[in-house]
Amino acid sequence: MRKVIFKFWVIAPMLFSSISVFSVQGQQTTKAGKVGSVDTGAVKAEGKIIFAKTCSPCHSKPTDPKTPTVTMLSHMEPQVVLNALNNGKMKPQASALTEAQREAVAQFVTNKMLKATSLADAAYTRFSLPAKGSALYDESGWGGNPAGTGYRTAAQAGINLANVKSLKLKWSFAFPNTNEVRCKPAVVGNWVIAACQSGDVYALNRHSGKIGWHVKAKVAIRSGMTIVRAPGVVTAYFADGATNTYAIDVRTGKILWTTRAGVDQQAMNTGSVAYYGGKVFVPISSIEVAMVLDSNYNCCTSSGGVAALDSKTGKVLWYHRVVPEATVTTNMKKNGKPFYGPSGAPVWCSPTIDVKRGLLYIGTGENYSEPVTVSSDAIQALDINTGALVWNFQATSNDAWNMACPTVANCPGKTGRDLDFGMAPLLVKGADGKDRLLAGEKSGVVYALDPQRGTVLWKTRIGKGGALGGIHWGMAADGKKVYAANADNTLALNPDDTTAHAAPGIYALDIISGKVSWVAPTPKVVGKESYLGANSAAPIVVPGIVFAGSLDGNIRAYAAATGKIIWDYNTIREYKTANGATGKGGSIDSAPPIAAGGMLFVNSGYTQFGEKPGNVLLAFEVRK
Repeated sequence: MRKVIFKFWVIAPMLFSSISVFSVQGQQTTKAGKVGSVDTGAVKAEGKIIFAKTCSPCHSKPTDPKTPTVTMLSHMEPQVVLNALNNGKMKPQASALTEAQREAVAQFVTNKMLKATSLADAAYTRFSLPAKGSALYDESGWGGNPAGTGYRTAAQAGINLANVKSLKLKWSFAFPNTNEVRCKPAVVGNWVIAACQSGDVYALNRHSGKIGWHVKAKVAIRSGMTIVRAPGVVTAYFADGATNTYAIDVRTGKILWTTRAGVDQQAMNTGSVAYYGGKVFVPISSIEVAMVLDSNYNCCTSSGGVAALDSKTGKVLWYHRVVPEATVTTNMKKNGKPFYGPSGAPVWCSPTIDVKRGLLYIGTGENYSEPVTVSSDAIQALDINTGALVWNFQATSNDAWNMACPTVANCPGKTGRDLDFGMAPLLVKGADGKDRLLAGEKSGVVYALDPQRGTVLWKTRIGKGGALGGIHWGMAADGKKVYAANADNTLALNPDDTTAHAAPGIYALDIISGKVSWVAPTPKVVGKESYLGANSAAPIVVPGIVFAGSLDGNIRAYAAATGKIIWDYNTIREYKTANGATGKGGSIDSAPPIAAGGMLFVNSGYTQFGEKPGNVLLAFEVRK
């Protein structure tokens, strides 16, 4: 048996963001890798008492839709909850608890005991670096290319209108003891480089799903992998949730260097890193968005940003701070303690590279406190060599919001609407030969900007939008149309806009004019009414086909010309996995799928906002 003892970090309901080794007092690891409590009843009973005193006020009847309910917590893994209490966003609330008490809470609220996991030898295979010619199928980074378009050629994808209906499940891989899969994998030759919320990184054989090598990050990973080939070298770059950035030799699985990219103590990472010209660009967000749930926390001082690292050494070459203004005491909170600001404007998404203009584009989120800045809810263009700000386009002003809203003392006086640019911008050349920078906001509006100046070329509303609605994770474009996933749902729609209505689905817009070409509403699936039927995950496009996953757990192929669904697979079920671990599918959110060499790779499982948990990476293949 090859034993894998996992360290866990939680990213559930945007509340957790760090990792720690879990140690269970009074428990032992058996030969089979199971960990059993001396007295499970006593442990859970203690956890029930502590939860009622410490956690129940926020989680029993949450006022914010991003705060998980007791039912949502029950679907998580105990290791995930424990690490949230130890080193995640719930650390302030759990600071007075002993380790044993935190363990008891984790086991009570999930009704599961902490355990370790072992994988059989059959889960592994011999690793060998692919031949040079197989680089045709390589795919990595958030949008699959420096411009972030989410587009794959027919040769790269190996999937077309003639064979798409023949896609069949070839293998599945289960990430043990996790309940969501949000990290975008990468394909390099015959290998898939995949990561998950445990912080584990695997090289999986593209055709079998067997493990070639396995390495562990310092903390959990929320973002995707970026692969760079050079003569005699293949390197994978990624960042973990604490902004530790890694370079891994794909040939061996060896970590070449590690650098913490974030400047602020509260810095975290969600977006995939980007690479160009010997630099690795790391997007920086901040954990303060949830630390504010503690009324005594000094809100707020951190800022979103981007760090440029030397790809060979990890040395920081430049750092761009989205909120450049100095933090000062602004006004007083309801509890008599001071507010600090300005702050926030996190960079949740991956940077986009403009090679021709020498620019790096990023999207930013809301301010966490007042005063508000012009850099929040904005698209920014940076000089790729220096990090200097070239232009700034703000789509929504006066958006000061954090998870303390609307009732906790750290909520800003004028509550904003949390209308981030949570997706990576797309740099696309239209049929007229002109470049456009396309970006979708959670307000439900798609923008086309002049990439040189940041001026608006057109804007089109496709939905009502809101904190969990509008364009959440992304879009894809093929040069003629841009395909946007609209995540409108009933949880947190924009209350101030009475002219628009919730309209979840996939939208195709003409790149030149911004006019809507077609709309494919998210299908209403019988038996899945509680899964927040909407399209939130980023789509991809291959010639003639748009692939998009939905919160109901279905991955669908749409005809790019009409929006008609031409292939549909329900991922919510149990799987016999390549690594032998228990595998279940769930809601599809966050990362886009990958099309490579006649195969389609799809993450299944997401629990952030009450969706269906799951822990599998699914590999489909067209019939030859």
